[in-house]
Amino acid sequence: MKIFVHPEYPMVVWASRTLKKTVKWIPDRQEAFQSDTQGRDHVSFAEMALDNDGRFIGERITTYAALGAYLNHFSAFIPTLAGSSMLNGLYTTPAIYVNVKGVMTNTVPTDAYRGAGRPEAAYLMERFVDHVAREMGMTPDEIRAKNFIKPGQIPYTTALGDIYDSGDFETLMRKGMDKADWKGFPARRAQSAAKGKWRGIGMATYVEKCGGGGTPETAIAKFNDDASITLYLGNQTNGQGHETAIRQIASARLGIDAERIAIVQGDSDVTPEGMTGGSRMVSVAGVATLGLADKIIARGKLVAASVMEAAASDIYYKDGAFRIVGTDRTLSLFDAAKAARDPKHAPKDGKPGAGLDDDFMRMPEADTFPNGCHICELEIDPDTGTLEIVNYSVMDDFGMALNPLLLQGQIHGGVGQGIGQALAEQAVYDKASGQLVSGSFMDYALPRADIVPPVKFDMHNSLCTTNPLGVKGAGEAGAIGAPPAVVNAIVDAIYAHTGVKHVDMPVTAASLWAVIEQNRGKKAA
Repeated sequence: MKIFVHPEYPMVVWASRTLKKTVKWIPDRQEAFQSDTQGRDHVSFAEMALDNDGRFIGERITTYAALGAYLNHFSAFIPTLAGSSMLNGLYTTPAIYVNVKGVMTNTVPTDAYRGAGRPEAAYLMERFVDHVAREMGMTPDEIRAKNFIKPGQIPYTTALGDIYDSGDFETLMRKGMDKADWKGFPARRAQSAAKGKWRGIGMATYVEKCGGGGTPETAIAKFNDDASITLYLGNQTNGQGHETAIRQIASARLGIDAERIAIVQGDSDVTPEGMTGGSRMVSVAGVATLGLADKIIARGKLVAASVMEAAASDIYYKDGAFRIVGTDRTLSLFDAAKAARDPKHAPKDGKPGAGLDDDFMRMPEADTFPNGCHICELEIDPDTGTLEIVNYSVMDDFGMALNPLLLQGQIHGGVGQGIGQALAEQAVYDKASGQLVSGSFMDYALPRADIVPPVKFDMHNSLCTTNPLGVKGAGEAGAIGAPPAVVNAIVDAIYAHTGVKHVDMPVTAASLWAVIEQNRGKKAA
């Protein structure tokens, strides 16, 4: 809900201006359940045509997307433009037909929620591909490997119009399988069976479209008198580590300590316009920061040449200082910034007195396409429907990995959200009255420590070719890959005992127990 202008926002502004006082609006949790946007409410029908070798020939998908009682900002965009092109997955399917029908309901509006259309698409495709593999008598990895886009085909234009600029999808999957010890699974399944438990393993590959959004990001730098720099950005951190990533980019490019760099976000009096969402912070705002640093260095060379009475062509920049080739003469970045305020040394293209203060706007050239493979292994108690995820592995391609620790945090959080969707979370309205019956955390089950496992995370990266940092985006990836991986594992665990080929999310203990009891002992087709 971080992007949207909710009705209360302008009302608070109006009240504050009318009363000429500070006005605060603090909703309670029940009000939020009753009025705020929710996400992911689709019914989809999927068909696939294959040749005799199991290669995808054509795909037809019809989706009924619940939009709520009225539209919110991106309500219609999410199941259509945001998500539908991802129904290509990582596959070479030459012909794809997608028809999305919006449905008005009695609920609050649906809108963007971590992944914004891509988790829905990945869930549909990866559950569907597993189903097709089972119908064709193929293994999950066999059917994927046969249909993956190959490295030699990249850049690859999909049937739905996206251009994948980099990636090695089968190698990524194989490395993910090795990390999960896929080969050792049959022995572990037998051990579970000896204890009366049903064990399953499921994989899901995914691709996400991010880093674009059609809007720019601007980075502004101001040099301070205490030999520090303040950077102003238009997007807003929600705990993802924006400050760390931006400092890291600026510090590396300018060759100065990160402690000398302050970040300002969220203050509309001083920050430029921007947007947080779509896993675009580093690939757009980070690239804007990189461009800003390069612009500062280029203008600083002119200042240094003037101060040190040398030709600009003889000046180079290294480790936070301008240097004259072949000599030991230097001028620090901060001394150059002070000198640049002197009209005698100021670059001619700058504002009078601005020194090296500058700004840089980045308009993304193209979308980026992070991708990966999630593998979930779990154990089910058939007598109660309860399950435990015993192994969860992720192998991702995020392009250039600037800060692996930040990436790991993003993946852990996203996987937690995805598992919550797969196993617990559901907004429920009474069918007869339309009354919301999951209006508090006593009724709505958030993911908890007892269902979210440790995550084994690693990367096999291919640099993105459409931005100078080579990054692809990571913030939504965990939430995209997790739901299909978890449900694929559940179906793998119960299929041989029940013949059941699909269960709907959320797969709670009660719903899974009911499916098992209704179908126990039925022969798998």
